[in-house]
Amino acid sequence: MKPRKVMIIGAGNVGSAAAHAFINQKFIEELILVDLNEERVMGHRKDLADAAAFMPGKLDISVRAASDCKDVDIAVITVTAGPLKVGQTRLDELKSTSNIVAKIIPEMMKGGFNGIFLIATNPCDIITYQVWKLSGLPKERVIGTGVWLDTTRLRRILAEELDIAAQSIDAFILGEHGDSQFPVWSHSSIYGKSLNDYSKAKLGAPFDLKAIGEKAKNMGFEIYHQKGCTEYGIGGTIVEICHHIFSGSQRALTVSCILSGEYGEDGIAIGVPAILTQDGVKEIIELELNASEKQAFTDSAHVIKGYIQAL
Repeated sequence: MKPRKVMIIGAGNVGSAAAHAFINQKFIEELILVDLNEERVMGHRKDLADAAAFMPGKLDISVRAASDCKDVDIAVITVTAGPLKVGQTRLDELKSTSNIVAKIIPEMMKGGFNGIFLIATNPCDIITYQVWKLSGLPKERVIGTGVWLDTTRLRRILAEELDIAAQSIDAFILGEHGDSQFPVWSHSSIYGKSLNDYSKAKLGAPFDLKAIGEKAKNMGFEIYHQKGCTEYGIGGTIVEICHHIFSGSQRALTVSCILSGEYGEDGIAIGVPAILTQDGVKEIIELELNASEKQAFTDSAHVIKGYIQAL
């Protein structure tokens, strides 16, 4: 079997957390690190190699230039120009991160990259669109982590309230990985039972769904202000998406995809449910949204379009 190879471009907090998660999940044969800070990336390689030595099987960990990517299956983009300043949002990162991406992607395409791009760099949806345009790859092979982490946070918050496993909850978020995201309560349930019916039966009262949606949306910034970064959650998100791609699981996750008419939008990247296979996005699932959810999706798409125009 051909060795499965993942390249992580950007060995900061997110890239290194994802690298460690790959080691613990044990489903790839080579992990490749790329970073402009040569001293730091070599330190990460040695430290991660130590961690990998405790795992069963063999995992090669190497350091390369981004252009040395012809044999890479999935390239994960986690580059950043530095931490957010007080009061900034993910969208404020666009100018600095888009400039970095504009240099890296053409180098990789000249180097013969023909795999799948997975983008975690913020603002995720706009950078996903930029990578798609710069790479010239089919839209199915350019994916952003999107709102899958936000969806997982939403499920975790609900699970903690109900004292059940998060995997039992079918609830998710659509739209921008940012302030215009929204929960799709019209399609949320616990094994077919509505969240409010379940909450009434167990807790004696329905959920404050608006407050829970806001809590999920703001969780990333809450973590950021408390510890100075977010790393483990997004690291786990990256590895889970890669796992479903490599395994061809055909699992549906809410990731950032390039739309071609789905949900009435075209030529943008935005968080929607998508079925993943070894070729990338196999199918985008179109949900029948209620009136307020349709408007929320349109509003979120409008935000993304505005920033795409600034590229």
